Amino acid sequence: MPDGKEVGRIFLKGDGLTASFLTYGTVLQDLRLDGHAAPLVLGFESFAPYLTKSPYFGATAGRCANRIRDGHLQIDGKSFQLDRNFLNKHALHGGTVSMGKRCSEVRDRSENSAIFTITLKDGEMGYPGVLKAEARFALLPGGVLNIVYTATTDAPTVCNLAHHSYFNLDGGATILNHDLKVFADHYLPVDEELIPTGEIRPVAGTAFDFRQPAPVSRASATGIVDHNFCTAKERTELREVARLRSRASRVSLTCSSTEPGLQVYDGAKINIDHPGLAGLKMGAHAGLALEPQIWPDAVHHAGFPSPVLRPGETYRQHTQYTFELETS
Repeated sequence: MPDGKEVGRIFLKGDGLTASFLTYGTVLQDLRLDGHAAPLVLGFESFAPYLTKSPYFGATAGRCANRIRDGHLQIDGKSFQLDRNFLNKHALHGGTVSMGKRCSEVRDRSENSAIFTITLKDGEMGYPGVLKAEARFALLPGGVLNIVYTATTDAPTVCNLAHHSYFNLDGGATILNHDLKVFADHYLPVDEELIPTGEIRPVAGTAFDFRQPAPVSRASATGIVDHNFCTAKERTELREVARLRSRASRVSLTCSSTEPGLQVYDGAKINIDHPGLAGLKMGAHAGLALEPQIWPDAVHHAGFPSPVLRPGETYRQHTQYTFELETS
């Protein structure tokens, strides 16, 4: 790190998957599937580019993922001004120096699993409360990347964590021809600054109708895709929320989560002047982010699932990404 702090790299191996993680941002740096040579996620071979060039590649976004309008937070009648790191106007992914841009500690590890911990101070990036968070990653049988996030606080705050890998299932220049299916009947329209308008709109009759598999390009052709799909009204049991498949490689990804929302970002603004893993050139649409989380800007909309976490409560998210290579 610029201050001299060492960044660790953890290698995991499970049934069909190999992965490397950085203690910086609990970043998933690389992920490979047996029988498929190309990396499944966007990232860099070395650490230095993550500091200046990474749009949250593989990071854990928090303490509040996604956008909060005007960086304004109000809990129990108390107002808080958050760090406004998006367009110098809104809060994004927890602020300029957020969970995804700080080093965590490795509490435990085995051949196929690792536990990372981090403590965010009261007032950090404007957020109230000391937040203690834990990220458990494991590679499970069946090609499963298993993620469990937990967190506690000593004062009312907001907590909304999200895994922020950009997936590319064939090593091609873009993911526009990947077929996407999202188990959601509604999505959140956004304004020109990508802030939800408050409307919960049916996907039927729109380019965001992915209830049946369709190329990502269908929605991307209408403009940037960086929207929340409403997969539930509140946190629930682990269930499938999306599927992604490359016809070129015949690799598929199934995303399951407890979260009520899935942010889908088509990588339209990726423009990295540094080679990625396996020398991949990372331009527009080089990867697709599938981020299970609470709906964005929920603090400003009474009808959205609440991200508020209180003392005595435990935030818990369970997400799985399951990869499969079709052989016949």
